[in-house]
Amino acid sequence: MSTTSSNQNLIDRLFSAGAHFGFKKSRRHPSMKPYLFGAKEGNDIFDLERSAELLNDAKEAIKKMATDGKVVVFVGTKEEVAKLVKTRAESIEAPYVVNRWVGGMITNWTEIRKRVARLFELIGMGESGELERKYTKKERVVLNRELEKLTHNFGGIRAIEKNPDMLVVVDPRYDKLAVAEAIEKNIPIIGIMSSDNNVKEINYPIVVNDTLRASVSLVLDELVESYKEGKANFTPAKPVTERARRPLAQ
Repeated sequence: MSTTSSNQNLIDRLFSAGAHFGFKKSRRHPSMKPYLFGAKEGNDIFDLERSAELLNDAKEAIKKMATDGKVVVFVGTKEEVAKLVKTRAESIEAPYVVNRWVGGMITNWTEIRKRVARLFELIGMGESGELERKYTKKERVVLNRELEKLTHNFGGIRAIEKNPDMLVVVDPRYDKLAVAEAIEKNIPIIGIMSSDNNVKEINYPIVVNDTLRASVSLVLDELVESYKEGKANFTPAKPVTERARRPLAQ
């Protein structure tokens, strides 16, 4: 399929998914004006040619991240999209945040790691039978509540060892704390965003309806496929052997 045909196919699929529907003009952020085609019954209508271009740019960016072995975290705590974000992230074994963005997840990573370590500790205690052997029923209730809370907040990021290299955020305006922390640490953001968002805050904005499941699913699927392509080309660095570390004989 030619590039032109491929772009038209993407535009057609975006249209079918209702990705072109924005919000009322009264909710529009001023930065969105260049991305609009017009309005219908008082609602903004996105220029899907621009939206397709933005999506393709974001796909190249996430593909490059995966090719380089970087950590990409998917974020979407809005009820309408949380399940979609989780299933797509899990399909590529990527970390995710879909329940609540806890302040400091990026800006206070050392403290967050302590809480994740506690999560692993409680999981290990359960799996080994230590909870049953060493604690009373009342104590186990308290510990299980702690485990549930930690899993709720940090379960999706428990496998990562450092700050992410990129965020994919569905509705950056809704998850503004995640966006603010990423900006503070110069972490690039792909934002799936409707007309009430500020385009200028996001490195790779994708201007589409960010509430309709079909629209969000389509964009996430496109990003996931590009991530998979990049990951397939990732070559882990070979460990340095003892021989390789030794200085050459004089």
